[in-house]
Amino acid sequence: MTSLRIGSRGSALALWQAHYVAGQLKQLGVETEIEIIKTAGDRMQSLSLVEAGGKGLFTKEIEEALLAGDIDVAVHSLKDLPTEHPAGLAIAAVPEREDPHDALVGKRLGDLLSGARVGTSSNRRAAQLRFLRRDLEISPVRGNVDTRLRKLKEGQYDAIVLAAAGLRRLGLEGEIVELFSPEQICPAPGQGALGIQTRANDKAYEICSAMNHPPTAYAAKCERSVLAALGGGCQLPIGAFAQVHGERLRVIAGVFATDASGCVRASGEGSMLDAGTLGKHIGNELLAKGAGSLCVL
Repeated sequence: MTSLRIGSRGSALALWQAHYVAGQLKQLGVETEIEIIKTAGDRMQSLSLVEAGGKGLFTKEIEEALLAGDIDVAVHSLKDLPTEHPAGLAIAAVPEREDPHDALVGKRLGDLLSGARVGTSSNRRAAQLRFLRRDLEISPVRGNVDTRLRKLKEGQYDAIVLAAAGLRRLGLEGEIVELFSPEQICPAPGQGALGIQTRANDKAYEICSAMNHPPTAYAAKCERSVLAALGGGCQLPIGAFAQVHGERLRVIAGVFATDASGCVRASGEGSMLDAGTLGKHIGNELLAKGAGSLCVL
């Protein structure tokens, strides 16, 4: 029987994702073992994601282990994965996506008093929250999901914003008091989706490709193409959300000034099979509208 080594971060959510993939592979007749790999993002919990280096913080060491042959499969939150892969690696599959929305925990937006403290680790979420409620105090919060929820319950924050997908995967959907629509807070490209990464042209690639969910993969490709057109790893707060409707793909996207001084938005529709082209077109439209000149704190 074929056996594959899966590389994962050690957080509860990352391990849930790794065990989910292991379960899918078992159904395909593949045995697995999970190797825990500590990333730079895990070590720099006191810094904001932008200060610590942004994209690649949670993936670099895992990709290095994959290239070195220490593991055969890497399981990533797709939103953490840079749009350009190291030579020799490829995305073998994007399984069906969990809820892509951002979620509010603690109190509903309309119930927060002026000056209430809302925690988020994301510039993208912070920027859009400021557009929704300029009177709130938006403050950084780092740590895994359990750590953030503990800080909320200790009273350090009046509410926190987290990805609905992570809460649902950990069985914590009961903590969600409000879901933001993509028009309120546009999700990160790939949010709620997993990226199953292997060495290119490897046996593991062939095996893992059976886990691919085409509607999710096309939507994620469109969203990540928006990001790539804007610079891939740039620190601008970028949201992009695509959905498949039949054979058509609809996408909305935006880039937001972190001080709420401005934003640009774009939307479009096209064939699902042209997901990459559609995403690139939307990204270029955002640039043409002045996305590159927006303020980043």
